[in-house]
Amino acid sequence: MATNKSALIRYKTIDECLKNKYRKWTLEDLIEKVSDALYEFEGITTGVSKRTIQGDIQFMRSDKLGYNAPIVVEDRKFYVYSDKNYSITNSPIKDEDVDKMKEIVSLLKQFNGFQFFDEMTELIAKLENNIYKSTLKTPNHIQFEDNKQLKGIEHLNGLYQAILHKRPLLIEYKSFKSEEARKDIYHPFLLKEYRNRWFLICRSNKGKLLITLALDRIEAFYELDSKLFKENVEIDFERYYSECIGVTRSEKDRPQKIILKFDSRNAPYVITKPLHHTQQIIENGENGLIIRIDVIPNFELEREILGFGENIEILGPKRLKQQIQRRITKSFLKF
Repeated sequence: MATNKSALIRYKTIDECLKNKYRKWTLEDLIEKVSDALYEFEGITTGVSKRTIQGDIQFMRSDKLGYNAPIVVEDRKFYVYSDKNYSITNSPIKDEDVDKMKEIVSLLKQFNGFQFFDEMTELIAKLENNIYKSTLKTPNHIQFEDNKQLKGIEHLNGLYQAILHKRPLLIEYKSFKSEEARKDIYHPFLLKEYRNRWFLICRSNKGKLLITLALDRIEAFYELDSKLFKENVEIDFERYYSECIGVTRSEKDRPQKIILKFDSRNAPYVITKPLHHTQQIIENGENGLIIRIDVIPNFELEREILGFGENIEILGPKRLKQQIQRRITKSFLKF
């Protein structure tokens, strides 16, 4: 029999607590956390009993859902995982739960075509393909952009929950320039995808500037007390990132008028797949296509331009043209 939604919320919440190596959890702590989660997700105001949580812990320890969770009690008081790398999210999914997912996908497909569901079309197709591929061992019938080497995707849900419930995070982060990971406290605001790579937009506990952390460089993170969370009240992220391509910008940057010319062979591609939502056609004829986009010049824009090679010309601004020329010259000198 499939587990009900409230039970899954309880198991997931207990799991998130016990994965946090920087805090020890008493039974009372777990009751408080689970009660908060049930209120947030289900609107349940009655909380949860001690007996229920004790039963949940025994259930998670068992093989009934395939968890076999290594939950032990330290000092006769604190609940921990004896295996520090364990999580119930690593457990296989039961057949009855797969059937439930199939039912959900079937229901979601009925909403295709509704305006408010347009952005869900790709997600539904991907979910359905993955379920049938894994259960029926069928080949892929639809291929999405994917990177099997990409790291950090496993952090996505945990980070999303921290943003949703306004919880600061202690993050172990290893940048490309560092030999060792550093631990700092961050206040997370937004998850953003760019070219099949995910980024966390946040602020350090020590500063006021926005910081962009790549999920594939996050080694681990741990939730802290939500009372310590510093909210973002200054930035509208819908507008903030609509002014650039990618994720690289600062709060002081402002969009500039970028004029680009493409040869006639690439014109149809640029027209049908605009570089940015601000794209306007200035001229389209035998001599090529001239467009305007209003964006902040950044690394992602430069990479987009360089990707067109000799088929593009920068008509303005002059500074951007000079920057691209410097990049091409440096690249040429390496050959």
